[in-house]
Amino acid sequence: PKMDIVRLLGSMFSAKSNQALGWMMHLMMGIVFAVLYAFLWSLGFGTAIWGIGLIFGAVHWLIVGMIMDMIPMVHVGIKRGAVQAPGLWMTNNGGVMAFMGGLAGHAIFGVVTALVYAAL
Repeated sequence: PKMDIVRLLGSMFSAKSNQALGWMMHLMMGIVFAVLYAFLWSLGFGTAIWGIGLIFGAVHWLIVGMIMDMIPMVHVGIKRGAVQAPGLWMTNNGGVMAFMGGLAGHAIFGVVTALVYAAL
């Protein structure tokens, strides 16, 4: 499925997509979520093992995927018709495969974050 999160983020402030901005925004969100995971583990919400990382990543996707349906309210590129609205869990960009791709990607992110946190 066409799940171009970089294009979606890069066109958030103008109808023309800025790839560098999209990559930077997604990287910065990844850093913020990794720090949030680490903060939760330091407070005792689970431990930094691959299984808990997998759960954190899956929950992360379920919550963020719901927010995808609200993006058109603040997204310039969608309002101007330059970018398609992603819909819940980006299902407008690939249906169930988009849902599964996002879930798998975020689950892997959670596992890697847990393993790096545990190693440090």
